Amino acid sequence: MPVEGRAGADAVSGANEFISWGARSDVGLVRGHNEDSFLLRAPLFVVSDGMGGHAAGEVASSIAVETIGGRAPASADDVLLGAAVEAANTSVIEAAEQGIGKPGMGCTATAVLIERNRMAVAHVGDSRAYLLHHGTLVRITHDHSYVEELVDSGQITADEARTHPSRSIITRALGSDPDMYADHFTLEVNDGDRVILCSDGLSSMIPDSEIESLAVSSATPQQAADNLVSAALTAGGADNVTVVVVDVLNDGLAEAARKKLVRRIAAFSGAFAAVIVAAALITFAFLQTEWYLGVNGTTVGLYRGVQGDLFGVSLSELVGTSAVEVSDLPVALQNQLEDGIRVNNEAEGRAAIDSYHEQIDSERDRAAKIAETARSESGAGENGEAAPDGTQDTTTDGGE
Repeated sequence: MPVEGRAGADAVSGANEFISWGARSDVGLVRGHNEDSFLLRAPLFVVSDGMGGHAAGEVASSIAVETIGGRAPASADDVLLGAAVEAANTSVIEAAEQGIGKPGMGCTATAVLIERNRMAVAHVGDSRAYLLHHGTLVRITHDHSYVEELVDSGQITADEARTHPSRSIITRALGSDPDMYADHFTLEVNDGDRVILCSDGLSSMIPDSEIESLAVSSATPQQAADNLVSAALTAGGADNVTVVVVDVLNDGLAEAARKKLVRRIAAFSGAFAAVIVAAALITFAFLQTEWYLGVNGTTVGLYRGVQGDLFGVSLSELVGTSAVEVSDLPVALQNQLEDGIRVNNEAEGRAAIDSYHEQIDSERDRAAKIAETARSESGAGENGEAAPDGTQDTTTDGGE
């Protein structure tokens, strides 16, 4: 049966970053007025059904949703949400005592508050909350009714309860008992889950299997609410029917996992950076204690650190230069200088360079003396002086 444009009907939809929702309430085909009330104040959603057969049921239900809306917690705390429902019970009783509405008025209340992947539930009466998870519908509230007690005891089936003559008898409701308490609990919800709240104008008209089928096949929450109300009207619409449907779009788990990963990476990066800094400081301290002699262009140089580089950064610095030409040193020493000759400290390095100076000067002096001796001996031979072996040259040209 079409639901658009019907008198006494109300439809509201909306969405935010985490959830989207749609609702429809209809007077039905039998009742003269709509005693149902609902509240869409994301992340809080409430359905309340004025008790059939009682005076001013619509007043009771409106007081209930207003009180729950004002007393509900900001987070998914089921204890505080249950307390808000119990406060609504007090408000309904006090209103009747003050002449608002009529004596004996009452209502049901089913409220949910969805905070990321947590859903707090508080419930009194025979309105219901369902959860559609991975295509399977589960009723998450328990009816406070006479026929539900019969079902629990095994005397009748759930399908028989829908048509039982005593199905309208409520065993717990708002507005009658000052000591009334609300059922409350918390569930986990995930991306893709669909939550359905409804008055018994839906659950008493069509079985849960049909509710599941329509909920699965409806693309949006508003379409689901419209299709469910239409099905209840098609089945006879014997009562007011109100349906609120909420889809979980973002349960926050992916974002929480991303933030956790970022924190882990940051912690690892921080630890790694600390290790790198510590290693750099240790390496720097170590390099400050290391000295070696090496090649500085064509001369011998004194270096602090160790020979080589790390990631293109030199591990040593030139501290002292000299006039000692590497080519003036023995070949074996030249090869050692190419690889670096470790010394214990700066003083030892400079002393080694001084010794190279002395060695080169000494070698030059010795070479000069040898050259001078050779020249002297060569001159004596030419002047007929004794040869180095003590003989005398007596040869003359043309002598016999």
